Amino acid sequence: MAPSVSSLKNLDLSLLAQRLGRLCHQHGVEVTTAESCTGGGIASAITSVAGSSAYFTAGYVTYSNAAKTRMLKVPDAVLEAHGAVSEQVVNAMVKGACLESGASLAVAVSGVAGPDGGSQEKPVGTVWLSWGNAERQQAACFYFHGDRQAVREQAVREALAGLVAHLMAQTKGSEDK
Repeated sequence: MAPSVSSLKNLDLSLLAQRLGRLCHQHGVEVTTAESCTGGGIASAITSVAGSSAYFTAGYVTYSNAAKTRMLKVPDAVLEAHGAVSEQVVNAMVKGACLESGASLAVAVSGVAGPDGGSQEKPVGTVWLSWGNAERQQAACFYFHGDRQAVREQAVREALAGLVAHLMAQTKGSEDK
């Protein structure tokens, strides 16, 4: 199950990004993004918040497989075995983004935004997201509907909601101790 809270998905992107910023400050977390199909949309949403430089370290737009390998150290064998739109690749992207940037939390996304590029196995709207750090990742697959822009917007929203939910779970976990 993705680290998501359904009520977060209804928030405006700027409100999600602001909530993420508050939680990053609260936990002393630095965040990074590793994006393919969203083309920097997640990083853009995060950095739209004034003061985000205090917790946002880097954004990687790795649209091609070669960029995923070169910038994030995603193994060629993983890409060949599973394809770019897969759990294994987004998990490797999270790991690589954290190791390369020094961030303690990352989100990664790879998907088929359309209108072309889909297949029977991975139709247009298939998007894999992963959240975590260099040691541990949690991925989920989504099937978004609409045109290219709608798929990308839904992926950005889900990515931010997942980051917020991840940090909220940390808060709950620390309160339970």
